[in-house]
Amino acid sequence: MTQTAPAPGTAPSRTRPPRRTGRVHRAWSVAAVTFVTIIGAAGFASLPGLLIEPLHEEFDWSRGTIGVAVSVNLALYGITAPFAAALMDRFGIRRVVALALAVIACGAVATVWMTAPWQLVLCWGVLVGLGSGSMALAFAATVTGRWFTARRGLVTGILTAAGASGQLVFLPLLAWLVDRHGWRPATVTVAVAALAVVPFVWLLLRDHPADVGLAPYGGTYAPKPAPAPGAARRALKVLADAARTGPFWLLAGTFAICGASTNGLVRTHFVPAAHDHGMPVTAAAGLLAVIGVFDVAGTVASGWFTDRFESRRLLGVYYALRGISLLFLPILLAPSVRPPLIFFIVFYGLDWVATVPPTIALCREHYGDDGAIVFGWVLASHQIGAAVVAFLGGLARDLTGSYDVVWYASGALCAVAALMAMVIRRRPPGGAAEPTGGTRHA
Repeated sequence: MTQTAPAPGTAPSRTRPPRRTGRVHRAWSVAAVTFVTIIGAAGFASLPGLLIEPLHEEFDWSRGTIGVAVSVNLALYGITAPFAAALMDRFGIRRVVALALAVIACGAVATVWMTAPWQLVLCWGVLVGLGSGSMALAFAATVTGRWFTARRGLVTGILTAAGASGQLVFLPLLAWLVDRHGWRPATVTVAVAALAVVPFVWLLLRDHPADVGLAPYGGTYAPKPAPAPGAARRALKVLADAARTGPFWLLAGTFAICGASTNGLVRTHFVPAAHDHGMPVTAAAGLLAVIGVFDVAGTVASGWFTDRFESRRLLGVYYALRGISLLFLPILLAPSVRPPLIFFIVFYGLDWVATVPPTIALCREHYGDDGAIVFGWVLASHQIGAAVVAFLGGLARDLTGSYDVVWYASGALCAVAALMAMVIRRRPPGGAAEPTGGTRHA
């Protein structure tokens, strides 16, 4: 179909027909910049497990006290995500992400001068939580939703794996810095890494395919929609409407358990738990980095599976396997790295965030154009689950002298999540998405 010429004075990015080019589609370069951005933001997420012991030794703060700051960080990471997705609709992806990276850098640097627990909560918990939440997986969902029609599951898996890649890149370096030079140089390194990504975001990232006269990859050209006013109001409206539907609560519940069994438990407490068994901190951090290696493979594969298999069944399998692996972990920790522990690291790593592509796909399937914002709220439940376990894990260690009860409880919760995923109802092919206040259907 031939497009009519734009009327005089009309913004080019909203009416310009797509350009035909034999080069690689611009969507892939946007995805590449998004990948690098998430890697840069993931650096600070690697720090909590490494800093618990140094902060405890230097300031004599209990692990429960430090866990409060970690919990605030994780909770804000999730709660900020849906508002950030709406802000990206209002002000554009570039502005929101560039500002978020700057906030992370400020929060990381400010921790260097802290002397009291409330300062840790403010800098590490509030500032870094808000900044990292603005570049949470809702960012990846927004980019894939705008720039890709084909290969969405695969690209979602790749962008989700970026967080694990950031852990892989930063964790061994940060562990070495903490071990040799203390925790302050490690926080400064993260701040510098976050700032280094800002120029790439500003120069290379674009908000919408129509900005460069293109159709989404695998789709048809559409003009850029007008900025959506009332970002906060829209995010709350979408939440209110989605909360009236069953799939939302099942997705939120399963993802809360996902966060509890990954970010809240393993990312935060694996290093100190392994250290309790006599393992050097650098060796334990290296194992977390290996989890990151296999997480990349597992998440990309999960995105490929999501394009081909039913998402709720994938989630059921993922949660069941994760729960089984966590039940075995307490008997595998030892002063040295042994083959059974390596098997756990590989097995668990393949499953680390493999749940994300099918969860995003289900949000998009059930909630249409509001899927990214709905996923932002589902992600909020993920981080609230992580925040609760980050605190309870430290408290359990203070009270019992062991993390064992937390590993067993998390394994049992994963079994519950597997059952919840399997009862999410399927939307009939061609059926309307769940009604939400801001959803627009073709």
